[in-house]
Amino acid sequence: MAVLPFFSYNNQNMKIEKKDMVKIKGLLAGVFLMILAVVSFILLYRHYLSPSRRTRKVMDFILNPNKSSEPQVEALSQCGDVPFLMPSSGMIGFIWEDSFRIGHHHTGIDIFAGTDAGLTPVYAAYDGYLTRLEDWKSSLIIRIPADPLQPDRQIWTYYTHLADADGTPLIDEAFPAGSEEVFVSAGTFLGYQGNYSGTPGNPTGVHLHFSIVMDDGQGGFLNELKIRNTLDPSPYFNLALNREDNPGEIPACQQP
Repeated sequence: MAVLPFFSYNNQNMKIEKKDMVKIKGLLAGVFLMILAVVSFILLYRHYLSPSRRTRKVMDFILNPNKSSEPQVEALSQCGDVPFLMPSSGMIGFIWEDSFRIGHHHTGIDIFAGTDAGLTPVYAAYDGYLTRLEDWKSSLIIRIPADPLQPDRQIWTYYTHLADADGTPLIDEAFPAGSEEVFVSAGTFLGYQGNYSGTPGNPTGVHLHFSIVMDDGQGGFLNELKIRNTLDPSPYFNLALNREDNPGEIPACQQP
């Protein structure tokens, strides 16, 4: 008769052991997920948020432009036989697909003048038809009916930060707000580099942001803020202007 309690006791122990195993597995799963989260954060930090060599070089240039040994570009110059003129002078600090925060991708190139706002000229990179919307204080966009690298499509070149810290435009008077489809040839003076961030009194560094925007298929331009709506500018200038090919250096012409 003592056999039944014996088996009952062992069965109870087995139940307890099973519960313990479930708890242990749960703890191990929790530890694994925690480790995975930490590793993912480190990788994301390195990929998106950690200061790159290029970021440090940009900050050094903004603070001490006269002491910088980094390569700079000249307005209206070309690196070999390419379609676009360089739209302004200075150091190309940030390039296409650079990232400053998680989920962000830079949609063009930033040319930092190393001067005060309103001193460094900006020019049209290619022939086209200029538009400046009524509410654009610092921006212009130029429609190019036939992409010089793919003539069957229309593209747009976008220029911004052409205003001072308070939002006063530094755009040439020939292109007042509301201008539409004004023909400009390559090399036309458009205005000056500025430091308007979009918020008056909260300036960014003096620079030109230039991007190549895709057409919406109906004769208009897509939202320039989204990377998928823009094109890698590298082949248009013959420079390493995308992050994949150039993860940390300041772009320079490598023509022999």
